[in-house]
Amino acid sequence: MISERNDAQSVAVLGAPFSRGQRRRGVEHGPKVIRDAGLIERLSGFDYSVHDFGDLDFHHFEKDEPYMDVKSPRNVGAANKMLSGAVSRAVGAGHTLVMLGGDHSLAIGSVGGHAQQSPDLCLIWVDAHADINTPMTSPSGNLHGLPVAFMLKELQDKMPDIPGFSWMKPFLSSRDLVYIGLRDVDPGEYHILKNLGIQYFTMRDIDRLGIQRVMEVTFDHLLARKQRPIHLSFDIDAFDPSLAPATGTPVNGGLTYREGIYITEEIHNTGLLSAMDLVEVNPMLGASREAVEATASLAVDVIASSLGQTREGAHPSIDVNSAVKDDTEQLRL
Repeated sequence: MISERNDAQSVAVLGAPFSRGQRRRGVEHGPKVIRDAGLIERLSGFDYSVHDFGDLDFHHFEKDEPYMDVKSPRNVGAANKMLSGAVSRAVGAGHTLVMLGGDHSLAIGSVGGHAQQSPDLCLIWVDAHADINTPMTSPSGNLHGLPVAFMLKELQDKMPDIPGFSWMKPFLSSRDLVYIGLRDVDPGEYHILKNLGIQYFTMRDIDRLGIQRVMEVTFDHLLARKQRPIHLSFDIDAFDPSLAPATGTPVNGGLTYREGIYITEEIHNTGLLSAMDLVEVNPMLGASREAVEATASLAVDVIASSLGQTREGAHPSIDVNSAVKDDTEQLRL
């Protein structure tokens, strides 16, 4: 069941092997294990062309002192500046972009680059965490917990001039953002969410409302005023750790397989998905090879369903009239 409104003829896959937004090494191998799990082969079965642009080659600064307890600011800033340009060029060329992380600090560049081409975009953030800390509220100083704060215009006065980010200007209004799957929100983040009136759905909300109602409210909030491009930023830790064990900050009580795939199927069915991130797959944190493969395979399913695979199977387009005629001919024989 491929949505008729989705006119994407071309998908671009871009790897961002980067881990400096958090402390656990290994997440830089995420793009490789997701590809190894059959991503390109799966997408090649769809009706549009698939372009694998390979991985970005990030330059690392050896000397990168913390700033206000924010760790590796120059590395994270430079990586996101490079990623932003690459995403902007891919979206500008007419591709639906799939960014493979890497840690979630990369969303700064991914969503920012998308916004250069689509300034009216809206953002659906599927994650156990809100990632909306500022340098003043962050308990850890890890930049994968801060990306949304860089994007929001309403938090501009809470964000100091962090080294490495002079290129970055906020571009998103808080009303253009919806969170799904939250269950580990820091106190400062909770205050920001409530103070700015951001629409969010915790796992308790999903239990209470059901995932169908959550998606209906999400689209009503983001698309009722006008149809516009969607950016989906999907952290694999949104799923329950029993499904996605190979990730850096697992939190019990996450999305089921059916809930996660329903989210992406519904986003696809709008016909408005323009770019997506799949982040935080860390093959070094799986307790076994099977755990790593299960996490990477789940990532492939998320991406494929975002781009049109349904649970009935992804079927090539057929001419319905021709098919009916063929059936009629068969009956006459």
